[in-house]
Amino acid sequence: MVSGAATWTSAGADTSSTPSVYVLHAHLVFVTKFCRDVLSELAIRDLKTIFARVCHDFEAELVAYSGEDDHVHLLVTDPPKVSLSTLVNSLKGVSSRKLRDMRPEITERYHQGVLWSPSYFVASCGGAPLSVVAQYV
Repeated sequence: MVSGAATWTSAGADTSSTPSVYVLHAHLVFVTKFCRDVLSELAIRDLKTIFARVCHDFEAELVAYSGEDDHVHLLVTDPPKVSLSTLVNSLKGVSSRKLRDMRPEITERYHQGVLWSPSYFVASCGGAPLSVVAQYV
C-alpha cells in the first residue's frame, strides 16, 4: 500500500469487492471576516483542538495546523465519502460557535457575530511529500 494511504469501503457497498485506497490531502486557509487582530494566541491554540475534533467526527485527520491573528492554515486528509466543502462548512461553523463559548473575550471582535469570511482557500497537495507541504502550513 502507498505510504500514508488509507482504505475505505463505502457503507452499504458490496463487501466482497476490494475497498478503495486513497491519499487525499488538502491545504485549507480560513480568513477572519475582517483582517484585523481577531485571534489571540489562546484562541489559535483552542482552534487546533476544535478542528482536530471536527476532523475526527468526519473520519478525517488534521495533519498540520498553524495560525495568526487573522487566518489559519490546516493540512487535512479526508476520506472520499466526505465532500471537502461539507468538511469545510463544518470546520468553520463548529469552530466559530465553540470558540465563542471558550473565549468570550474575542466575541466582540467577531463582525456581526461572524468569525470567518464566507470564502476559503483549498489546494490539493497531490504527490508532494507531507513534510514539504507541512512547511507551508
